[in-house]
Amino acid sequence: MSKYRDRLGIIADILCVVNDNDGAKKTRIMYQANLSYKLLMRYLKEVMEMGFVTFEIKNCYMLTQKGKKFLAKFGEYRKSREKVEVQLNHIEGQRVMLEKMCPNAERMNVNPRNFSGKRNTQKYK
Repeated sequence: MSKYRDRLGIIADILCVVNDNDGAKKTRIMYQANLSYKLLMRYLKEVMEMGFVTFEIKNCYMLTQKGKKFLAKFGEYRKSREKVEVQLNHIEGQRVMLEKMCPNAERMNVNPRNFSGKRNTQKYK
């Protein structure tokens, strides 16, 4: 996984804070979602416009049904992505092992990532 969160990850983190605390104020969201005040305000505006959270009378942000649905779907997405990343890491390990078995590839200036798997139809002389 990358070390930076993407937009969806930040939105999910905000919604998780609100959901886990049965509502949350700005300060709690900012600290628990690990956001600067500037980013917090930008994303709070966004999640409110999308209808994921509402601002209640007690000065708390509350999760809506739409926000709960997003969190559930995001959880499924995250699990699927993690499975694919594990598979890709395994495949990368296999590639590295194969490269080690062919030490001349580096000396010949061959980039194994450019290998298309197609046969060369030209005859060798």
